[in-house]
Amino acid sequence: MQHFDSDYMEGAHPLILQRLIETNMEKTPGYGCDYYCENARDKIRKACNCADAEIHFLVGGTQTNATVIKALLRSYEGVLAADSGHISVHEAGAIEAGGHKVLALPQKDGKISAEIVDNYINIFNKDANHAHMVKPGLVYISYPTEYGTLYSKEELEQLSSVCKKHKIPLFLDGARLGYGLMAKDSDVTLETIAQNCDVFYIGGTKVGALFGEAVVITKPNLIENFFTIIKQQGALLAKGRLLGIQFDTLFSNNLYFEISKHAIDMAEKLKDGFAKKGYQFYFESPTNQQFIILENKKMEQLEQAVSFGFWKTLDEEHTVARFATSWATQETDIDHLFELL
Repeated sequence: MQHFDSDYMEGAHPLILQRLIETNMEKTPGYGCDYYCENARDKIRKACNCADAEIHFLVGGTQTNATVIKALLRSYEGVLAADSGHISVHEAGAIEAGGHKVLALPQKDGKISAEIVDNYINIFNKDANHAHMVKPGLVYISYPTEYGTLYSKEELEQLSSVCKKHKIPLFLDGARLGYGLMAKDSDVTLETIAQNCDVFYIGGTKVGALFGEAVVITKPNLIENFFTIIKQQGALLAKGRLLGIQFDTLFSNNLYFEISKHAIDMAEKLKDGFAKKGYQFYFESPTNQQFIILENKKMEQLEQAVSFGFWKTLDEEHTVARFATSWATQETDIDHLFELL
């Protein structure tokens, strides 16, 4: 069976497992107050060129989104996000369950524009009844988007400028950040993100780690007592060094970027193979997620030997399927897929 369902089906990069075994019997302080977490923080600060960044390690993406958003917003505020965004669609109402409304905005190719954000906030401010309404207090984007698309450096700068204009923070979900940074023709770097976002996180769960996301708060004291808020949300891992060791490894010897580049190389091979066989793409994605239009009969046949993600029903005879590569995808996996096609 070949698996292209998602980018977190494998366990972890062997170097991470090796370091976890090597350090297994060490006794270290808990809750991220250990040497390995500090070392990982230093490496991430250098990679972002953000010496004053505050960095915290959490376990998973939904947990991270819910914790950061709750920490950034007042009780009467909501978060602006694309109507296709992860927090809008695929987090089971986690943000709303935490007491904050997701204010969904129209998107193009999974992205929201600075103009749309600016217009929404201006209309809200001019509404005579705005005191009775949910106030926009934060902008959420993801890189890559749910559609595997990317914001350009210029688009990030424009969004950042609008957020500064309205004095609200910009938060970037980086669950698949490595795959976005290493995508072909991307002009965004970690430093670009750190310069334009108030908070973002570097995804590990989908990029080589067993689990874990590294939250980067680029402006000191932006969130007071964030450590305590993490604890309050049940998101503070007692054995915090398990997260620190993983990110320390990922940010040693360029590993995070190398394995992300491998996933992109495999996605390009996948993309090229589908194109040569005459398949159509629902989205044009430069990242590790590829969205393919399949005839239902062919899809049913393929499902006997290959697993992949359902995206949407296109019509009575066609379905959009998502094929995802990862840091661990092998060329032989893709070769076998095309033998079946």
